[in-house]
Amino acid sequence: MKNIFPPINEQMDLIKRGTIEIIPEDDLLRKLEKSFKEIKPLNIKLGCDPTRPDLHLGHSVVLRKLSQFQTLGHKAILIIGDFTSLIGDPSGRNTTRPPLSPEEIAENAKSYFEQASKILNRETLKIVYNSDWLGKMSFADVIKLSSKYTVARMLERDDFTKRFKEGIPISMHEILYPLAQAMDSVAIKSDVELGGTDQKFNLLVGRDIQREHGIDPQVILTMPLLVGTDGIEKMSKSYNNYIGIDDSPKDMFGKTLSIPDNIIFNYFELATDISKNELDEIKTFLSNKENNPRDIKRKLAKKFVEMYHNKDAAINAEEEFDRIFIQKGLPDEIPELKFDIELMPILELIVKVGFAPSNNEARRLVKQGGVSVDGEKVTDLNFIVYFDKEKILKVGKRNFIKLTT
Repeated sequence: MKNIFPPINEQMDLIKRGTIEIIPEDDLLRKLEKSFKEIKPLNIKLGCDPTRPDLHLGHSVVLRKLSQFQTLGHKAILIIGDFTSLIGDPSGRNTTRPPLSPEEIAENAKSYFEQASKILNRETLKIVYNSDWLGKMSFADVIKLSSKYTVARMLERDDFTKRFKEGIPISMHEILYPLAQAMDSVAIKSDVELGGTDQKFNLLVGRDIQREHGIDPQVILTMPLLVGTDGIEKMSKSYNNYIGIDDSPKDMFGKTLSIPDNIIFNYFELATDISKNELDEIKTFLSNKENNPRDIKRKLAKKFVEMYHNKDAAINAEEEFDRIFIQKGLPDEIPELKFDIELMPILELIVKVGFAPSNNEARRLVKQGGVSVDGEKVTDLNFIVYFDKEKILKVGKRNFIKLTT
C-alpha cells in the first residue's frame, strides 16, 4: 500500500510552525513514526465550546493548525462542547462564563461550523458532540472519575491558584470542567490535542485521565494567543480589536492596515498559510529599516480578504481603500437612511444610525475629529443636521451613511 504521509521531518516542520509547546515532543515523533509505518492517521482533537456564534482571526490560529494536520493526512476531529457549554469554562477568567441554553448552543455550533469550514476541509473533518458520552454518565461515574484526580493537582491551574489566594470562590462545577474535557480525549482516543496557551492545564489533565483508562496519552500542542489590532491585548470582541472571519472585505482590509508594524510577521506566521520561504522573505524585508512596512501590510490585508472571500474581493477592497483614504473619495456603495423629520442633533444622529452605542461615545468621536457631514468636519457638540437635502455622514474611518429625505 502506498504511503499517504509526507516524511516525518516534513511533518514536524509544518507542525512546529507557530507552535509554542509540544508536550512531549519525543512522544509526537514516536506517534508519527508509528503512523507512517502502519499507514494509519493520528486522531487530532480540537474541542470548541460554542459560547459565541462568531469567529475572528484569533480563533483561526488553532483551526489553521488543525487544517495543517489534515493536509498531512491525519484525521481532524472537532468536538462540539454542547455538554461542557452547559457548565461554563473559566479559563483565563476570574469568573465563570454564563452557561448557555441548549437552543443557543445549537445555533452557535451551526454558525461555528460554517465559519470554521472556511479554514478546515469539511470533507475529511469528523464532528462529534460531547453530550453523546458525557450526557450518559451517571453520578456514580462522575464520582469515579473525580477519584482519579486530586484537589492539589487541580489547584495548580493558574486561574484557580490566583482566585484561591485572593479568596475568590471556586465552584465545584469548575473543578469538574477539566475532567469533563479530559473525558472527550478518552472517548475519541485522541493522539494529539490542540489548544491555546490558556488551555494548557486542561489539555494536560486529558493526558492523565487517558492514562488512567489505559490509553496511550495524547500529545499536547499549544498555540499562541493572537494579539489584536491594538497590538496590546489578545484579539477579542470584548476589546474591539478583532478581525472577524465573516467581516466584509472592506472591513477586513481596513482593520488589517490598522495593526502596528511589530505584529505584521506574527499575523503572517499564525493566521495565513504562506510558505516558509515567503515567511523568510517577509522577515528579511521587515528587518531592513529602509523598507516601508506598509507595503507588506497591504499584502497581508489582501491575503486575508482572498482567504476568506476571493481574489476579486481583495482587489476591490484595496481599490476602495485607496479611493477613500488616499484619493479622499467615497465608497462605491453607501447605505441609505431616510428621515421624515426636519432636523436632528449630531450626537443623537450618530447613535440613531448605529455608529455609536451612546451619546457619550458619540461625543468622544466628535471631540476626536472623527465626524464629518458632506466632507466638513463637525467640531460643535451642539451641531444640528438639517434634512433639507441628501447628505453624507462619515464617522470614524470606515463608517458612511447617506441621509435622505
